Amino acid sequence: MRETAVVGSHATRVGVRPAASAGEGDELSASEGAPGPDGSTRGGGGAARVHPAVDALGAYAWRLIGIAAVVVGLVWLLGQLRVVVVPVIIATLLSRALEPVASRLRARGVGPGLAAGVALVGFLGAVALVLWLIGPSVVDQFEDLGPTLSSAVDDVERWLVEDAPIDISRADIDSARELFVERAGDILRSSEGGLTGAASLLVEIPTGGVLALFLTFFMVKDGARFAAWFHRAVPEGRRDLVGAAGRRSWRALGGFLRGAALLGLVEAIAIGLTVWLVGGELVAPIMVLTFGAAFVPILGAIVAGVVAVLVTLVTAGTAQAAVVGLVALVVQQLDNDLLAPVVYGKMLAIHPAVILVGVVSGGALFGVLGTLFAVPVLVVAIGIADEVRLHRGGRSPGPSDPATEAT
Repeated sequence: MRETAVVGSHATRVGVRPAASAGEGDELSASEGAPGPDGSTRGGGGAARVHPAVDALGAYAWRLIGIAAVVVGLVWLLGQLRVVVVPVIIATLLSRALEPVASRLRARGVGPGLAAGVALVGFLGAVALVLWLIGPSVVDQFEDLGPTLSSAVDDVERWLVEDAPIDISRADIDSARELFVERAGDILRSSEGGLTGAASLLVEIPTGGVLALFLTFFMVKDGARFAAWFHRAVPEGRRDLVGAAGRRSWRALGGFLRGAALLGLVEAIAIGLTVWLVGGELVAPIMVLTFGAAFVPILGAIVAGVVAVLVTLVTAGTAQAAVVGLVALVVQQLDNDLLAPVVYGKMLAIHPAVILVGVVSGGALFGVLGTLFAVPVLVVAIGIADEVRLHRGGRSPGPSDPATEAT
């Protein structure tokens, strides 16, 4: 008994708390779990627990990190597979442009394979005919376009240094020009850069071209079969939504191609005719560049207009260049405000800021190809997102017909 008492007193001295009664234990547990003055709680031993807001932010941060890692991985994978991805995108655009012709031929009793072949061969023949008629003169003038633009830039730099109302030194101009050339070179160079990029292009361009033509033929010929197969592969509860999103994206892509071609043709004729009337030169390259720039909305129109003004500045004079600039500005505003809503319709009513961000992001990630394909990809993505939003909002898409999804 004495030894037991000694041991108990020793345990008390070293800090071992005697067992408490049941009521005291409950009260102690409640006090340990109670929130403190700052709203946090304390666990056993006085250790502070994580605030619920911090805990939630940490969970979302980990999820965002995971999503960002997946996105970065997909971008890297697309860059590595560009020899396949680029032909697939080109084939999709070409098949969308040729599908109306092939569908009319099929409606008249022509077989799918023959209809696709006639549409594709007719397109290639039309391109070859245009190149044969105007190709040599355009190529010769394009050779003069570079030196002409360089001379125009030199004239502008000289005016900024000598006659501009603001104080700009030659060193500032040279620094800005070097920075612009460096950034443009970064965009134009492939990801491998240098000789390796140039050598890979010699293989990728013909390989991608042949692959794009084959894919275009099969997409036009068997597009309905591809759509029906994909329709069956989708879970039954999602088929209506996927069918509606596919049809919406297909129509939007066709509307973009038709609208860009029409607006580009109008702008090319108006600006090229103005350059010719004021006495400017290199009209054919300006028209070709203006037409192609229409497929890169906003940014392409700005670049084409600047090129037209600079060429006119060197070949005709300052007053003539001002006239061309004014006409280009008026034509582009009329296209954006009057023609574009009619040509594109509500389906492609995308805010200019979204288009600019998409084009710049595509260029930053994938260079020139990203700039060219950014808007078509953006159009398809927005079409799919709209259908998903409408579906979640309670509007049930109509039953999808897989046989007509490719038309």
